[in-house]
Amino acid sequence: MSDKSVVLSHISERRSVKADMLIEPAPDDAQLTALLQTCMSAPDHGAIRPWRFKVIRGDDRHKLSDLFEAALRKRDPAVDDQTVATIRSKPLRSPLIVAVGVDVMENHPKVPVEEQLVAAACATQNLLLAAPAAGWGAILLTGWPAFDDTVRAGLGFQPKDKLVGFVYLGTPSEAPRPMARPDVSAFIENWPGA
Repeated sequence: MSDKSVVLSHISERRSVKADMLIEPAPDDAQLTALLQTCMSAPDHGAIRPWRFKVIRGDDRHKLSDLFEAALRKRDPAVDDQTVATIRSKPLRSPLIVAVGVDVMENHPKVPVEEQLVAAACATQNLLLAAPAAGWGAILLTGWPAFDDTVRAGLGFQPKDKLVGFVYLGTPSEAPRPMARPDVSAFIENWPGA
């Protein structure tokens, strides 16, 4: 198989691994840096590289649980204990999390905010493709914490900034099952012009 065929096959067969199926070991600092380096190749109008990565591992995952709980209680002061326990458990499902944020450049003369968000999403996809190529499992998760002002601020982002989401990383406890993908033909339409 040619290198090009391997790349196409790798992309076509990409699978998310459920966060609670990601176990130790997780990528170490050097391995994670190599994965994140692939993000620097993402399409990026203006080469402004708006993405920012917050790495959360070890005991810091418990601090993220605290942050999620604080945000939840701010949203709903009467929240029940089970809901609190559920949100607190989320950061503990995998050994490593990368929060992907966007350092939004408001009023950029050439690159609107929407394009900055697209660039950061493309960088995130590079990470999601690189991880399994290097033998790791990964999944992008969002949920309300990814869009919450308290969570964003607690992670060190400014009010103007955005979160793409949380990439959970680790060793898959079992191989993800192949997934049938729809044929692309149903998603293609030739535009007839105006």
